[in-house]
Amino acid sequence: MPKPLTVVAFAGAALLVRRALRRRVQGSPLWPMPALDEPVSGRPRSRALRLLLASHETVAEGVVQLRLEGRGLPGWEPGAHLDLVLPSGLVRQYSLCGDPADTSSYTVATRLVEDGRGGSREVHERLREGMEIEVRGPRNRFPLVDASSYVFVAGGIGITPILPMLRSLPDGAEWRLLYCGRTRASMPYLEEVVRLGPGRVTVVAEDGRPGLDALFADLPEKAAVYCCGPEGLLAAVAERVPDVRFERFAAGVVSGGAFEVELRRSGKVLTVAADSSVLAAVRAELPDTAYSCEQGFCGTCRQQVLEGEVEHRDEWLTDAERGDSMLICVSRSRSDRLVLDM
Repeated sequence: MPKPLTVVAFAGAALLVRRALRRRVQGSPLWPMPALDEPVSGRPRSRALRLLLASHETVAEGVVQLRLEGRGLPGWEPGAHLDLVLPSGLVRQYSLCGDPADTSSYTVATRLVEDGRGGSREVHERLREGMEIEVRGPRNRFPLVDASSYVFVAGGIGITPILPMLRSLPDGAEWRLLYCGRTRASMPYLEEVVRLGPGRVTVVAEDGRPGLDALFADLPEKAAVYCCGPEGLLAAVAERVPDVRFERFAAGVVSGGAFEVELRRSGKVLTVAADSSVLAAVRAELPDTAYSCEQGFCGTCRQQVLEGEVEHRDEWLTDAERGDSMLICVSRSRSDRLVLDM
């Protein structure tokens, strides 16, 4: 039976007020509002959960591990990650590195990025045991496929999505791992990784070279190759193995043709380069424009489209919302020009 109109209106108004207050705290514009929590069409979104931060501990130099507890948590498979909504409103993605069979907690780990945008520092310095943390997911864009053999390459914190994969491989599976880091002390879960694969794990640290040519010199046919780590490592592996499977939590892929964006309210006409994003071009003119994940997950950078055809690359908007909105961090234009209500 439909809800009374007054109840729906009151709930909607309360939601708008909460979001407006959150955005005022962040110092960002109060318009446009993020996408609806409950989609009206298209595939459903993951519902947000509020979990207890039961453990916040250092597991390597510059790396903290979080254990988030709840009841009857959604299941996940190796390679999955969570979106953490931090107290500041920032949204960050972290790979799940615990036990998929545990439905009472999620475990993630993150390295402190000194010159980052503040998300990792907030996790390290502001989160405390006993706090409630909002999470979304799990979501998996890095699943472990069935294969005759596996080659894994991990750089530093990039071991986190690969560790559950190693634990899940059946006895007798053929695999090897190259695990790189600045120092052994900075490499999380190193001892467990070595125990999981005696003779299969190559550890490179203290300024050693990864030795990728040797690793892939005898790559078995149809082997599945997985890599997670810094951009330089990903690029080096991709040069040697074109069909490598990647996990990266940097800004999303934004490549495509160049086009113009008109900001109707501001009277500005911007050029979005082929290797840049609408968000980058807009923030050069309007530096207070709100954004967070830069991967099309969180909805923070949603803007209203007045004219033009959008090439949607996000994982947030529903079918109905895509009619007149876009997430400017990852989505682009199919036409020569877009007009945004900014």
